Amino acid sequence: MARHYWLLKTEPGAYSWDDLEREGRTPWDGVRNYQARNNLREMREGDLGLFYHSVGPREIVGVVRVVREHYPDPTTEDERWVVVDVVPEKALARPVSLAEIKAEASLAEMALVRHSRLSVAPVSRKEFETILRMGSAN
Repeated sequence: MARHYWLLKTEPGAYSWDDLEREGRTPWDGVRNYQARNNLREMREGDLGLFYHSVGPREIVGVVRVVREHYPDPTTEDERWVVVDVVPEKALARPVSLAEIKAEASLAEMALVRHSRLSVAPVSRKEFETILRMGSAN
């Protein structure tokens, strides 16, 4: 069972859910914001994350699982930056749009709403479960 839940943002033109499903595993690299980096450092193996496309239709499209805890980001020689490895856990039956998230009162405090520029952010268990319900086929 996941100990913590996260939101991981990506531009689908750079790296999409389809890319992750095709590859099966990826390091979450290129993070250059200290708060987002600190969140990567807090991630533990088994934690779950919401995979969010931040350009085009802004929407949560799937769930990832952390399979390797933080290690140095191989895209830079600067040792301040780290990555974690994630695998696709499941695609949502239907994407959950940013507009839907903002319209849901119980998600008003979600980091995606309050700190919209943060690329890696914590998500509460309640928020995570609400998003999963919203993304179900029902």
